[in-house]
Amino acid sequence: MTPDNELISAARGAAPSAPKGPKPARRRVSAIVAGFAVVGFSAALIAPTGVAIAEAPAEDAPVTAYSLAAEDTQDLTVTVEGGSMEPVARAGFEVYVKPKPKPKPKPAPVATTTSKSSGSSAPARPRYSGGGSKEDWMAAAGIAQSDWAYVDYIVSKESGWNPNATNPSSGACGLVQALPCSKVPGNGYNPVDNLRWGNGYAVGRYGSWAGAYSFWTRNHWW
Repeated sequence: MTPDNELISAARGAAPSAPKGPKPARRRVSAIVAGFAVVGFSAALIAPTGVAIAEAPAEDAPVTAYSLAAEDTQDLTVTVEGGSMEPVARAGFEVYVKPKPKPKPKPAPVATTTSKSSGSSAPARPRYSGGGSKEDWMAAAGIAQSDWAYVDYIVSKESGWNPNATNPSSGACGLVQALPCSKVPGNGYNPVDNLRWGNGYAVGRYGSWAGAYSFWTRNHWW
């Protein structure tokens, strides 16, 4: 090794080391400053985001026909020089009310006559004033003698063999109480006329005087 190489080697091997005393203190200060810088930078990033999260975004108003028309409206002011604005005089109006028609006069009631007799306006029949017996009357009316017992029973119950007997409520008259009395051909108070009508009624409705008697005993009328 030459002297020059020796000097170079000695210089490399003899290089003094850096002092170790103050270096730890600088590192602590640098770390603290770097920490504050990171915290400040994070706060700067988080703060706007936090505000944005706290406040809900405003919703857009719905678009309607009214909102579109409101946007297109214009405020116009019209001025007239030398003129005056006066209220417009409007003409009045009339209301026509249709009058109610006058009520028609009611016709005068027509007087009507009511018949006092039941179902007939014929004049009152004359009462019977002649004599005779019930046998004579039944024979004259054409009633068979075999039916006289049935006839006697019914007539006794209806009129008591009184030719002039009259029911005040129904108007039935005579021996068999014909109803109405006007049905009897001739005179309802004549015993022969009354029995003749009763004979046709008994045979026509009940088939015979025996049938009429049977019905009367069950119902107490015929």
